[in-house]
Parts: sequence; structure tokens; C-alpha cells
Amino acid sequence: MLERQLYSKIHSQLKKSAAVALLGPRQVGKTTLAHKISDKLESIYIDLEDPRDIQKLGDPSYYFDQYADRLIIIDEVQRRPDLFPILRSQIDRNRRNSHTFSQFLLLGSASNELLNQSSESLAGRISYQELFPLNLLEVNQENEGALWLRGGFPEAYVNDDNDLSWRLDFIRTYLERDIPMLGMRVPAETLQRFWTMLAHNQGQLFNAAQMAGSLGISGQSASRYLDLMVDLMLVRKLRPWHTNTKKRLVKSAKTYVRDSGLVHALLNISTYDGLLGHPVSGNSWEGFVIENILSICPRNVDAYFYRTATGVEIDLLLSFADELIAIEIKRSSSPTLSKGFHIACEDINPTSKWVVHLGGDEYKLPNEITVLSLEKIMQKLIVMFQK
Repeated sequence: MLERQLYSKIHSQLKKSAAVALLGPRQVGKTTLAHKISDKLESIYIDLEDPRDIQKLGDPSYYFDQYADRLIIIDEVQRRPDLFPILRSQIDRNRRNSHTFSQFLLLGSASNELLNQSSESLAGRISYQELFPLNLLEVNQENEGALWLRGGFPEAYVNDDNDLSWRLDFIRTYLERDIPMLGMRVPAETLQRFWTMLAHNQGQLFNAAQMAGSLGISGQSASRYLDLMVDLMLVRKLRPWHTNTKKRLVKSAKTYVRDSGLVHALLNISTYDGLLGHPVSGNSWEGFVIENILSICPRNVDAYFYRTATGVEIDLLLSFADELIAIEIKRSSSPTLSKGFHIACEDINPTSKWVVHLGGDEYKLPNEITVLSLEKIMQKLIVMFQK
């Protein structure tokens, strides 16, 4: 299981880095994984949402000194950016005084870009690992439809098909508590409308002026709201591919609400039948496939889409080492490729051309194109990454 692989990876990182940051949105399973790690190691757990634990860190340096020989796990670390310079001092002091150093496992519900204090204060001392929601390899192929409908947050996935309550509460918590805590003065109602508009426009080019006009805000505010949602790892900005091709390429990013279950909750889609009949269905499936694929990609893999001004397009490009993989995503068991995909492949000459479809079969098409399921493409990529 991928969870075990991630456990081993974090355990290995802790042996090499003085600090490891495990990042992911709220309720994705960071704390559960951290407790599994702490069960194997002598450790101290601090939750910065617990007033009693906050009180323990009234004098952080003193507290850390008491447990210099243990793993110190700090949950919701983004609540205390002032800790990062102290962590640096603690790490450096222990390195000077002994052959060992304090190890910190930092859990955060924000990206390392948002936690820029860690990048600045712990440079050379910290490594990062993102924890995604559940992916298809963790729940098995036969549960693909349920995972797509409910999304990968563990609590949402185990709920009944038509129960949106957990996901709606999750959305409300971010709007009413977590985002204001980060200092963003945005009315919750405005931000919910923005989030819902992103769900309606799943997989579309982001147009700040259009979004701003619908919300009655400035284009600059719309872009700022998007950056916030990206930093919270709730929305993905997929960058356009730029090469030396003579074609005129689009410059705007495509946006995806990263968890398909949140897309459906925002649009009040509660059943699989309702999802299949909804206009967002195809783009929702596209975002679901992209997130599953990226969940197993190492950090050296760059992801893009390709689109020219005339509409020639490839849904996903993966670039790593000497590989450039073109991936077309189809919500069909018998996909038909457009002329635009073939033209795009001629433009950029990818090393592999794959089509993800809803069926389980794998077969070849002309021009060295392989059609395969999401599960199989993930398995193939894992093998490629291990080479």
C-alpha cells in the first residue's frame, strides 16, 4: 500500500534531515500517519490547536531542550510561524554540541510556499513531503466510482453516496475558521462563491477578470483568492507548456478544485447517477485523473497541459529525466481522439502517448498511442519512477 511506502519514506527522511514537513489539507490523514510514526519512535506530540499544548510552548527553546533526544512532532505548525527561527537555533545548537541533533516532524495544512518562514529559517535543514487524499491504488480499481464521487478525504470516502454533510462541514471550517486564521479578510460568503465558481469551471483556463465581474471584486482580488486556495492545497493551477514551438500557446493556467468530492459537494452532486448527468462530469473526471496521477509522482516530475491559441490540446504532460509523457483523459470506455491531440503530439514529440479511459482494457492505437485505465497508468508510472 502507498501509505506504507510513504511511512517508510518519511522515516527515511527523518534519518537524513533535522526537520521533515508533512504537508496536506486538513483531515487528509497527516495526524494519523504521524501517530503511526511516533508509535515506532520515542517522540513528543504537540498540537497547536490544543490550548494545553500551546501553553507548553510558552518558552519553546526551554521545552525543546528537555526533549533534545526525541522526535518532536508539531501539528498545525502554520499557526506559529515564530517557531521556525527557534527550531533553526535548536537544530544548530544540538549539531554543535553532539553527534546527534533534534529531529522535528512538522505537520501543516498549507504548502511550503505559504510556510515561507520554514524555507527561509530552515534552509538546508528541512525536507518536504505532501500527503494527498486517498488515491485509486489505495482503495482498489473496483471502488473507482465511489472514490471519484466522494473524493479522497478518508472521512468523506467512507460515508454514504448521498451524504454531503462531512464535505460541507469541511468547506465551512475552512471558510469560517482556517482562512481567517491566516489573516485573510475575505467574507466567507464571497470566498464560497469563488470556490463554487472554480468548481463550475473545473479544468478551464483561469480568467481573473471574468471571475471578478461575477463576484463584484477586482481582478487583483480574484487572483489573490486563487493564490490562497492554491497555497492551502485545495486548488491546483496547472501550468501551460511553453517550448520553442512556432505555435502560439495559451499563457493562462488551468484550475482544478483538487478533490473531486469537494467539487461535487460545492455543486450539490450527491449520487453517481447525478454526477454522470451533470455538465461538469467530464471535467470532474479529468481533474480526478490528474490528481491521482500526481499523487504518485516524485518531486522532480513537472506537470503541464498543452494548448495552442487554435485549441490544439493535450490534457496532461509529465516531464522528468529524458521523458515527456502526453496523457489524454477521456470519460469513456471507448475513447475517440480528436485531430487536435495528434497535431499537439506532432508539435512536441513526446516520448510516450497515453490515453486514460474508464474501461479496464489496455490496447494500442495507431501512431504508438496506448489506451489504458487510470490504475494501470499509475502502476506504469511507479515502475518508471523507480528506474
